[in-house]
Amino acid sequence: MRICASSSPGEVRIAVTDRDSLLDFALWRPDMADGVGDIYRARVSAHVPALGGTFITLPGLEHAGFLPDSEGLGPLTQGQTVLVSVTRSAQGGKGVRLGARNLPPDLPGGSEPSLLRCGPTPLERLARSYPDAPIVLDDAAIAAALPANLHPRLTRSGAAFDSDIRARVDALEDPVVALPGGMSASITPTPALVAIDMDGGAASMDRRPKQTAQFAANRDALPDLLRQLRLRNLSGAIIVDVAGLAIRKRRALTETVETVLKEDPLRPRFLGFTALGLAEIVRPRVHPPLHELLHSPEGRVLSALRGQMQVYRGMPPTGQPVTLACGHAIMRLMQAHPGWVADFVRLTGRVLHPVTDPALPANGWRFGHD
Repeated sequence: MRICASSSPGEVRIAVTDRDSLLDFALWRPDMADGVGDIYRARVSAHVPALGGTFITLPGLEHAGFLPDSEGLGPLTQGQTVLVSVTRSAQGGKGVRLGARNLPPDLPGGSEPSLLRCGPTPLERLARSYPDAPIVLDDAAIAAALPANLHPRLTRSGAAFDSDIRARVDALEDPVVALPGGMSASITPTPALVAIDMDGGAASMDRRPKQTAQFAANRDALPDLLRQLRLRNLSGAIIVDVAGLAIRKRRALTETVETVLKEDPLRPRFLGFTALGLAEIVRPRVHPPLHELLHSPEGRVLSALRGQMQVYRGMPPTGQPVTLACGHAIMRLMQAHPGWVADFVRLTGRVLHPVTDPALPANGWRFGHD
């Protein structure tokens, strides 16, 4: 088992692998942390009884966080300072969720609102989950951002991802998942829930009775599908429509579903099958789902920078700068994240020049040479 951390400008893709299996995955954007685990001394903005909680102004963040009344701090008054931690990142158009329980006793004193302690990075979280796994890096600069206790586990490689790992990680961007037995599943996130539709494959060639074949095909494919919930960090309400099986037969898949979900550290709950035969699963929302990270404006630019990096990485430097012509919205992103340019230079040996191009749409870009 290994934890492989592959660096690109502004981003580290982290894959936990065991032989040819992808066990876990996370994206780490060092200058865009999701904030989970951060601890603040913060100021009360407004208590909203109708919502059952209080909005808390977090220093340095654009939007207030929400602290449920169930956290037990009692009546709060506007302007009061409280100690809170981020328990759920901003995602799906909603702000951060806060907690006030089990805070460490050794926090710095004071009265002014401030960030007291940062939460663990995605690499630290995975290192804790897999304490015996070596950590393979392809960028020495990442080691400087890790706590000293992880340094003995670090090894350096020219490329942390081999072709097989890269293919498995890239497949997480595809809404269609290939499953055992020639089956597949289509994953469709919506604002309300994640809908997953399984399609039959080789079961149609099975000579056993139709329902027997369909049950076996779904039973064998479901473990791979349900592990995608963890790999893609799908959360909230999730419904799964299994392939071809009569509604009355679907409840026999309950044991398979529950067994696989027990492997997930977030402990998703299986609520059973609806009258329509849809499997209902609830997985806690903590970190942003992978599709939200990938399809954001930042995610699209970082993907483009990674692709351009792969063109040049390993080639001898020529001294010829690379131009990134940007629409005005992309230029604002590049200016807000100067570390992306510095990463590109360090990882490729080539200077990257972002320039505004009025001919491009706001979120458009293209690469060229000076």
